[in-house]
Amino acid sequence: GILQHPDGTVLKQLQPPPRGPREQEFYNKVYDSDCCDSILLELREYLPKYFGVWSPPTAPNDTYLKLEDVTRKFNKPCIMDVKIGQKSYDPYASAEKIQQQVSKYPLMEEIGFLVLGMRVYHVSSDSYETQNQHYGRRLTKETVKDGISKFFHSGYCLRKDVVAASIQKVEKILEWFEGQTQLNFYASSLLFVYEGSCQATTVRLSDVTLAEKRRVPKGLLSGGDVLEYNNNIHVINSTENGKIEASVSKGLSKFYALQKKTCSKRHHSQLSLKVENSEQDNVWKTSTCITQEHLNGNVLPQLEKVFYHMPAETKESANVEVRMIDFAHVFPSNTKDEGYIYGLKNLITVLQNILDN
Repeated sequence: GILQHPDGTVLKQLQPPPRGPREQEFYNKVYDSDCCDSILLELREYLPKYFGVWSPPTAPNDTYLKLEDVTRKFNKPCIMDVKIGQKSYDPYASAEKIQQQVSKYPLMEEIGFLVLGMRVYHVSSDSYETQNQHYGRRLTKETVKDGISKFFHSGYCLRKDVVAASIQKVEKILEWFEGQTQLNFYASSLLFVYEGSCQATTVRLSDVTLAEKRRVPKGLLSGGDVLEYNNNIHVINSTENGKIEASVSKGLSKFYALQKKTCSKRHHSQLSLKVENSEQDNVWKTSTCITQEHLNGNVLPQLEKVFYHMPAETKESANVEVRMIDFAHVFPSNTKDEGYIYGLKNLITVLQNILDN
């Protein structure tokens, strides 16, 4: 298991030879202070930071890799471990080892990846759902998309912002693999982490159908206020005449403002949105009017239609990490790592299908 060091790093116990020393050698090579290999220097971007090895004073013969805790900055981290590649055994594996690995997940060669486990925070119940390696091994070609989509579901809605950001990060790793021929990776994984907690949004509407259709627990309703969780939109208050003011969750350096706008002389409860990029000269705008008849549970779906067509850089602001982990089976090579590339491409296709459908 992974242990926590008091300084905030994590400790991974070195495996018995040859796996442990091989993983340590990999980290030492990539993080060598004298390293000037551009391929390895770029690879650092996709790994947890490495801080050498550590041994507890009480057991000096026990050696641990000291690594960055990728989950540390998250309040409610959602975590998924996905083994990548068509083979989960290395070129030096015995026939017995090969048979053992293949029997664990015979579809590995065809699918190119295996979900080893996930832990997902559900906003609706304020609790985590956990799936172990047996969950991933039960997934087939037909069910793998739905199986992975569970990781991106908050209990209220599919976190499309997280899926989009994850795709972009996996594509960057794929670019690295397409451009290098010096290392091949076996039984290595991608670690996905994103922030599971969402800001609650409060909407005062006379029609509680909105809450019921979005499956907001009735216990969250008080004095006409409806708590609504949404990935992109944070409705902050409502005016006396029934118009709604809303703001979009801030990214690291970008934010999008939603401003009220009068949309002709129609019913006072209509909603008008103007979205603009406050930092770029090429302003991206859209506006939509939603009249009283649309307030019957359809406000947020209408808003989502607007925001799911936002520019790519907005979706990228989702708080997501994708890092490569587990390097006990990394070997020098002079060819592209086709098995790992195959797995990455297949995973991207599945994620894209989740986003599109």
